[in-house]
Parts: sequence; C-alpha cells; structure tokens
Amino acid sequence: MLNVIYEDNHIIVVEKPCNVPSQADKTTDEDMLTLVKSYIKEKYQKPGEVYLGLVHRLDRPVGGIMVFARTSKGASRLSEAIRTNNFSKKYLAVVNGTFDNKTGSFEDYLFKDEALNKSKVVSKDKKGAKLAKLSYEVIGEANGNSLVKINLETGRHHQIRVQFSNAGHALVGDQKYGKSNPGVQIALWAYELEFKHPTKDEIMKFNCYPKKVGPWAEFEY
Repeated sequence: MLNVIYEDNHIIVVEKPCNVPSQADKTTDEDMLTLVKSYIKEKYQKPGEVYLGLVHRLDRPVGGIMVFARTSKGASRLSEAIRTNNFSKKYLAVVNGTFDNKTGSFEDYLFKDEALNKSKVVSKDKKGAKLAKLSYEVIGEANGNSLVKINLETGRHHQIRVQFSNAGHALVGDQKYGKSNPGVQIALWAYELEFKHPTKDEIMKFNCYPKKVGPWAEFEY
C-alpha cells in the first residue's frame, strides 16, 4: 500500500519503504517510479502512459520521503532547485559510537568506483573526485550508538554512509561501509524535504519518520 503524503497537479510526495528501488533496476522487484505511476493511473483513470518525473533518488536499502513530478514543468523546476541547492534534504541515522562534539560537519572529496558500486574518500586532486558536504546534530545516545540529524548539502553516491564511516562512525546496519551482520537493515532514513513549489510561490515542507523498530526503537524523535 503506497503511503501518499501529499499530491496536487504538479507533484506527489510519498514514503519509500526500505529495500524498494527508486526506479527499475536489473532485478524485477517493484520500484517506486512504477508504483507511483500505477497509483496515479488507477486513481485518476488515466489512459495510456502516465508521466512521472524522477528528480531525486534514495539508495535501495534506505527508506523515507521522496517527491516525484507529475508534469514536465514540475520536473524541470525541481531539478533546477536541486542543481542550485534550493532543495533541502534531511536524514536521520543511527551510527556507531558517541561524539565529543554534538554538532559538526564533514567536507570530503569522494570518488565512486563504478565496478564495485562503492565510493571512498580521496584527495581532491584525484581525477573524478567530487566535493561532498554535510552537517549533523546528535539528538540522542543509547547503547553506545548515536542518533544524528543530517543536513545533506551535496548529493554524492552513498555520501552519508561513506563520510560517517570515514569519520569512525559507520551507520548501524551498513554492510558495505561498516561491520554489520548480513540481513540487518541499515539505519538511515530521509525524514524531511523542503523546496519551493514548482508552480506556486510557496515553500513546501514535508516530514516522514521511521517506525520504532530495530535500532530506531532506542531513541525519541
């Protein structure tokens, strides 16, 4: 059942469950783009192909809030907002360890290894390196882990996972950049989107929080 948080003629905001791809991949698993198109087609009894613009993505294991564009004008303007950093994405994560400073930021250069589908922190002089920036605030501690709110300032491949792991605070459940046991769900959730509506002079802000299961159950948010 698709959780629709908001919809109008130009945008639709939904909750992406964990382990559902943002768009179709080499598996035959259901993906968000197809699910939302099916929802629109059925609800509005639209004939033929439904237009839906994918303007941003969440990694497959990550759950949380996504916005799709229902018109090409909406897609163009949202994409431009993302390109010019006028589109705010905030995340919650449970990470290993505790922090001396409860607020901070990371600024690194990341390089994506296409063959391994994995990124790493590198020198800014390395060919293909891209600047990655985020800021964070620790809002809870339990059982040697920390709950952090993250403001993502750039959108690099696996950025949050790579930068926190590089700082010695790998995400709980991250089997690629941490030391998690297989089958444990990564504790990373996109909880807030804020952007200007593509056709109205209005700032839109949406929130969606993870269910209190697994490592999330230890914290208040």
